[in-house]
Amino acid sequence: MSAKILGIDIGSTKICAAMAELNASNEVSIIAVSCAESKGIKKGEIKNIELAASSIQTAVNDVLRIAGTNYNKVIVSINGKSKNLDSKGMVNIPNKDVTISQIERLMQDLCYRAKIEYEYEAIHVLPYNFKLDDQDNIEDPLGMSGSRLEVEAQIITVQRAAVVNLRKAIEKAGLRADNIVLCGYASSIATLNEDEKQLGAALIDIGGATCNMVIHAGNSIRYSDFLGVGSTLITTDLSAALHTPIAKAEEVKIKYGSLRSRVEGQIDLPDIGDENASRSVSVSIVQDVIMARVDETMRILAEMLGSSNYRHLISAGVVLTGGMTKIEGLREIATLIFDRLPVRIARPSDIEGLDDRFKEPMYSCAIGLCLYGAGHFTPYEIDSERKMRYHGESDGFDENRLSQGAEFAEFGDNEPMFEETEVNESLNLRIESEVPQKVQKAKNYWTDKVINKIKNLF
Repeated sequence: MSAKILGIDIGSTKICAAMAELNASNEVSIIAVSCAESKGIKKGEIKNIELAASSIQTAVNDVLRIAGTNYNKVIVSINGKSKNLDSKGMVNIPNKDVTISQIERLMQDLCYRAKIEYEYEAIHVLPYNFKLDDQDNIEDPLGMSGSRLEVEAQIITVQRAAVVNLRKAIEKAGLRADNIVLCGYASSIATLNEDEKQLGAALIDIGGATCNMVIHAGNSIRYSDFLGVGSTLITTDLSAALHTPIAKAEEVKIKYGSLRSRVEGQIDLPDIGDENASRSVSVSIVQDVIMARVDETMRILAEMLGSSNYRHLISAGVVLTGGMTKIEGLREIATLIFDRLPVRIARPSDIEGLDDRFKEPMYSCAIGLCLYGAGHFTPYEIDSERKMRYHGESDGFDENRLSQGAEFAEFGDNEPMFEETEVNESLNLRIESEVPQKVQKAKNYWTDKVINKIKNLF
């Protein structure tokens, strides 16, 4: 019996839902993709649960209509600030042969003993190195013989309040999340090839209002980071610099957003507050504003990568995906700024049923969520529900949920599907990103440079 997986990418500018089918042969095919405007979400954080739930419900209703079928597993992305924690664990092997239960006991114990900050919770525990007795760098210890099994793992944590609010929004939309997955992790599943995984690569998903960076080396994620910057800042820069409405600035960005060649000529733009009046603006000014913001963003990301202490692991270079990569010439600019590391623009890998319209970088996360639900993840993992996932496990789909998507409850009337976690009222939901000091200095420097450059245009 086939299983249907619903992946929901919760973005700041769009909610993208994708439906995939996993057949008995473990082959994945995409059967529907749909997007809706995102409301109530800013820079990856839910600011209005009602609006966010309404946007999610709109996207999901549309994808169910297109697919003409129901789902029985829901995988949801999470954006925003994350923290990484390296942890080690050890377990004795009394019967000498390593079993799944012993690996799970080791992973669960490692997670239990990790010193995670109170306001954070783990959503991924990803082992990157197993050691059996004196044998190091073992990719998969299952079935091997030894007396002591050790593991080194990367624990990815996110703000507890962000997870609670995300679950509330999902429930208000009539859904229940089976797994919550870091956006950059999901995008890496959909875009990185085997060579990049083995050699090591930095995957950066640049969306409308956020950048999610993960470093993949060997068989696992080794690092993750977040920047609250995206393509919408280019739009607001243009709106401010040209004194034109945001909708018109977005239109100008899409039409003239090429960095590969200079465009001559003038365009007429309406004024903010008096759209009947218009004035002529040089296209070169538009390109200068776009270049300034792209240059700033790439330099901050390069500083973040350098500050991660994992830059030496990315022999395959930098992989860019997400909606902002549609800007022509972005790859060439990134290549210069990332110290001439190899840079490529990545689209979701070829999957059966994926229409050409959706083979675009902006859909990488949604497709990656479906693949995660289908078992395309690191060999072993403790997921957001504190369960161990591993290659070769049974799907674990609950057949009672096959009809879950048949009808949504009346919006706002459905009962909570889990006991709400109490959140301390004093918890500061606006904790600023702890960017390393030199990254913050670089950000301030380039922000000032952008402002001065825009002022000098007039």
